[in-house]
Amino acid sequence: MPVGLLQNLKITLEMIKWEHSIFALPFALCGAMLAAGGLPTWHQLGWIVVAMVSARSAAMAFNRLADASLDAANPRTATRALPAGVLTHGFVTTFVVISCGIFVLAASQLNRLTLWLSPVALAVVLLYSYSKRFTRWSHLFLGFALGIAPAAAWIAVRGSLDARILLLTAAVTFWVGGFDVIYACQDYEFDRNHGLHSVPRYLGIHAALWVARAFHLVMLGLLVALVLAFGLGKLAFVGVAAVAVLLAYEHSLVHHDDLSKLNAAFFTMNGVISVVFFLFVAGDLLLKRG
Repeated sequence: MPVGLLQNLKITLEMIKWEHSIFALPFALCGAMLAAGGLPTWHQLGWIVVAMVSARSAAMAFNRLADASLDAANPRTATRALPAGVLTHGFVTTFVVISCGIFVLAASQLNRLTLWLSPVALAVVLLYSYSKRFTRWSHLFLGFALGIAPAAAWIAVRGSLDARILLLTAAVTFWVGGFDVIYACQDYEFDRNHGLHSVPRYLGIHAALWVARAFHLVMLGLLVALVLAFGLGKLAFVGVAAVAVLLAYEHSLVHHDDLSKLNAAFFTMNGVISVVFFLFVAGDLLLKRG
């Protein structure tokens, strides 16, 4: 592979922060394990991971394309690869197309229903990028784009859908929506000046942080409902309690007059939250099966 192509691919992966696939992947794995009542097959697990990473890669790269002009105008994002001219639109477009192709391939290796639904899933994760142009609730659009992961993983294992797994879809939707509201606080002035829609723009940073807290309280209620719906045990309840503690700590890092620790709240804590919940649910399921 030519050195230039490798360098562009490296820059693209850095641009989309592909390692942050960990936000939604553990919840997708929860969906797969709940569907299987334990460990799915290695074939299923492997292709679910490929599907998750490729879908998120396509979505993030597409988001960078859709927002390129906005990123160029925003001092916080002007140094990103596209507005800085480090990558071309053509290269990133090709990356999106190839990532979408890998996602469809992964869906085809799971079952017929996942293949049929793959265009719907791609439409959801790609079209989120335009939601901030017409609604202040774009945060929940993003949440739903990640929230479909556990339901998709359930379908990947079972070949059908169970309404109970939608509790996890809803929980992830409000979890992501909450931390995206927090993240949007740093662009409060920019959104106001450029006609973009967000909760902070309309309500102000102080009120927006309370909306984020409310979203996360809803998430915790949905996680409790999920544990009860699947008849999980004490370990899963401990997992919900651990998530509650981590969320409380995340919110303690951010204040309406001090956003200096926002990146720690957004990137570090949310990766920890998803992994912790998965470990407790997985442990609960494996102990029951054992």
